[in-house]
Amino acid sequence: MASDFGSDVSDWEIDEGLPQPTDQFIQQYYQGRDALIEQEKAHRSDDSFRQSLTPLASAACAIVSRIRAEEHQTIWTNNYVEGEVPSNVNYFRGMPFTLAKQRMEQSKTYQIVRRMPKGALLHAHMDAMIDSDFLVDQLLATSGMVLQASQALETAEARKQASVTFQYKGTSERTTSSLWSDSYQPGQHVPVIAAADSFPDGGREGFKAWVISRSTISAEESLNHHQGLDAIWKKFGDCFITLESMLFYEPIFRASLQRLFRQLHGDGIRWADFRMAFVAKYWKEGRDEPEESQEALFQAFEEELEKYQATDEGQDWWGCRFIWTTLRRYGKKEIVEHMKQCIAIKKAFPHLISGYDLVGQEDMGRTLADLTPELFWFKKRCMEEGVEIPFFFHAGECLGDGDATDQNLFDAILLGTRRIGHGFSLYKHPLLTELVKQKQILIESCPISNEVLRLTSSINAHPLPALLARGVRVALSNDDPAVLGVGKNGLTHDYWQALQGWENLGLEGLGSLAENSVRYAAYWPDQSGKEWTKDVKDGKYGEGVRAKHMREWTAEWNKFCQWIIMEFAEYGSDEEEP
Repeated sequence: MASDFGSDVSDWEIDEGLPQPTDQFIQQYYQGRDALIEQEKAHRSDDSFRQSLTPLASAACAIVSRIRAEEHQTIWTNNYVEGEVPSNVNYFRGMPFTLAKQRMEQSKTYQIVRRMPKGALLHAHMDAMIDSDFLVDQLLATSGMVLQASQALETAEARKQASVTFQYKGTSERTTSSLWSDSYQPGQHVPVIAAADSFPDGGREGFKAWVISRSTISAEESLNHHQGLDAIWKKFGDCFITLESMLFYEPIFRASLQRLFRQLHGDGIRWADFRMAFVAKYWKEGRDEPEESQEALFQAFEEELEKYQATDEGQDWWGCRFIWTTLRRYGKKEIVEHMKQCIAIKKAFPHLISGYDLVGQEDMGRTLADLTPELFWFKKRCMEEGVEIPFFFHAGECLGDGDATDQNLFDAILLGTRRIGHGFSLYKHPLLTELVKQKQILIESCPISNEVLRLTSSINAHPLPALLARGVRVALSNDDPAVLGVGKNGLTHDYWQALQGWENLGLEGLGSLAENSVRYAAYWPDQSGKEWTKDVKDGKYGEGVRAKHMREWTAEWNKFCQWIIMEFAEYGSDEEEP
């Protein structure tokens, strides 16, 4: 019998009295449901940015949503992708970064995100940003470079476990002994070229692969979550020893800076707040002994920054500064001495030092509560010396829930941090979440770093969406890309992961995160706490450097949205986005 409800309604539904989606009371339910969803979205930190989108930007965001939906059905499946070698990997949206990377970089959304103006990079350890392959090539091309080891490296196990460092050394102190034989004595200096050419497992190419393996976390290591945080942090720390010994010889350092500035700028980044612990010694060109202080390093950095900004390519690069960092595992005397060095460099190079932080594995280092006496001493000494060095603390980079490490979040807020590095465990603390919003503290989130360092198994399991939904301001950062195996300097990979992993974000959400980065960058000149808070609140409607850069970023964003509409016109539609 034909149904009065329409051809798509079966007779048994009519007999059972099953309500239909078109019934008025069902429609009222859907309307209430939609209203509730919109009410919740109004609490998001990116809501005001979404509401301010121009029609052009809204159209561009809708196009990206359609492309993303298409890629979910095509790329992120087990279907074979042209040019890719078939494997036993199960492909899905939000899969682990190291497994997704190859397909990611072939996608349309990756090309779009790569083109996006990303504003400022707020959380990046500069000594973990120079790719190992570049540094090894520099080592082999730079005269006088040697390496030394803690033992003879005649076995594969020794080559994996021994301590190995590089430096410049005059010819008088080099040995002719082979590093790869039992005749080598610990601490002897072997010319890098001789060691590379005689490497027992593949010669020079094998040597390069070996050095890279010592300074990069492999895909396999990042996926072995069952081995825990301490194991991956041990490898992480060892990587810095190798990287820093390659980086801090003046000719290599200067070449690395130029490459770094170009890479970041080419990825749509206009400003960087670098962090560095200044543990490794800096070696001037042709000197057998390292510098006693970090002044020569800062002098070289200043010169290379000015050199890049003087080029046609670098004229619109806003610049960069350092957040001075101290290893949190240090004892009281070591920390105080390091703080004194920070203040001395600040006085010598006031425009290059923007803040202070403590770094290293939070679970294995001293807590901020334990460090409070030294931190109060530091603030007092800064006042006496007439310098402004605010706090930008790492906190909550942990899995704990109420333990001493997790409670670093309480102290970071109480001690007046302007931003929080990582804040991974913040979502567990409703009161602190509200305080972060009230005090306008930004979270520097590093999704790929959190995954590789085993805080989360994938972007889908990352807690950041909970903070965004609760109105917390966030900017994405890349943390330590050279060590993490990202392969490229910039923010594209982290931005792409967020776009694909979090359905509520979209391109408009990425735009809000980028705008946040420009709003919260630590520009020169310095600002008092009161000035900073007002400037951040005023945003692009204020005065000074911050407002100027926010307006410049907005103009870039609008040009970017126009490019999307023109480049992907076939995805344009007046219909509602998927």
